[in-house]
Amino acid sequence: DPDKKTEVVLLACGSFNPITNMHLRLFELAKDYFHETGKYKVIKGIISPVGDAYKKKGLISANHRVTMAKLATKNSDWVEVDDWESSQSEWLETLKVLRYHHQKLLSPDSTNSLQNAIPLTKPGRKRKQEPNRHDPVKKKNQSPDIKSVPQVKLLCGSDMLESFGIPNLWKSEDITEIVKNHGLVCISRDGNSGQKFIYESDILWRYKNNIHLVEEWIASDISSTKIRRALRRGQSIRYLVPDVVQAYIEKNNLYSSESEDRNAGVVLAPLQKHASDSKN
Repeated sequence: DPDKKTEVVLLACGSFNPITNMHLRLFELAKDYFHETGKYKVIKGIISPVGDAYKKKGLISANHRVTMAKLATKNSDWVEVDDWESSQSEWLETLKVLRYHHQKLLSPDSTNSLQNAIPLTKPGRKRKQEPNRHDPVKKKNQSPDIKSVPQVKLLCGSDMLESFGIPNLWKSEDITEIVKNHGLVCISRDGNSGQKFIYESDILWRYKNNIHLVEEWIASDISSTKIRRALRRGQSIRYLVPDVVQAYIEKNNLYSSESEDRNAGVVLAPLQKHASDSKN
């Protein structure tokens, strides 16, 4: 039955400093992957640029980064930009951003018609290891053709998957909740390295059914770091970012040696926070 698909919202968190064609391609690749499984329907993509409090070296103001992302997605009919995360005064864990967007889908004032929907704690297809779980009957006022509330999945490149291994960058209980309750979609150029990384992590291995590794056959090696480097050197970035983004960068003269030195020597917010947490 084609109507019994699980609805998925793809959430991409990151600096988007600046947004590039590669960021936009991640969404397209993930959507193709999910539709090709025949089990999912991707209903929305959300780009959530990190706030300035993240304190990453070379991070320009969120205002500019959000504006560029909005320009870049202006003619997408399904990917949008959300500035809730970037407008917070403090840095927010990615898990909190996922939870926020999940709640937004649950809440009645959102456009979603499925009010009394149950919170989602459903790991992939793994049911066997939890024999005592009773699934609530999901028949209340739900439209019959949709399984449940859309799942918000974190969309990332393979670098984010590997960043889980960096000490103090992520809390292990956050990683657990992300992969257990939401899910990861990881686009990688080399599927094997993703598999190997999952294999080497007990947490990721346990919830591997909820981690979707998507092979990127048409590789794009564009990164924001390289874009900024080209700009500092006065080189062209045309065809690497959307034309509207290039025009905005030029008009506002956004990236320079000075902007790259921003936050130099400052410890990244999560490292600061988690290092002090582990001392307490």
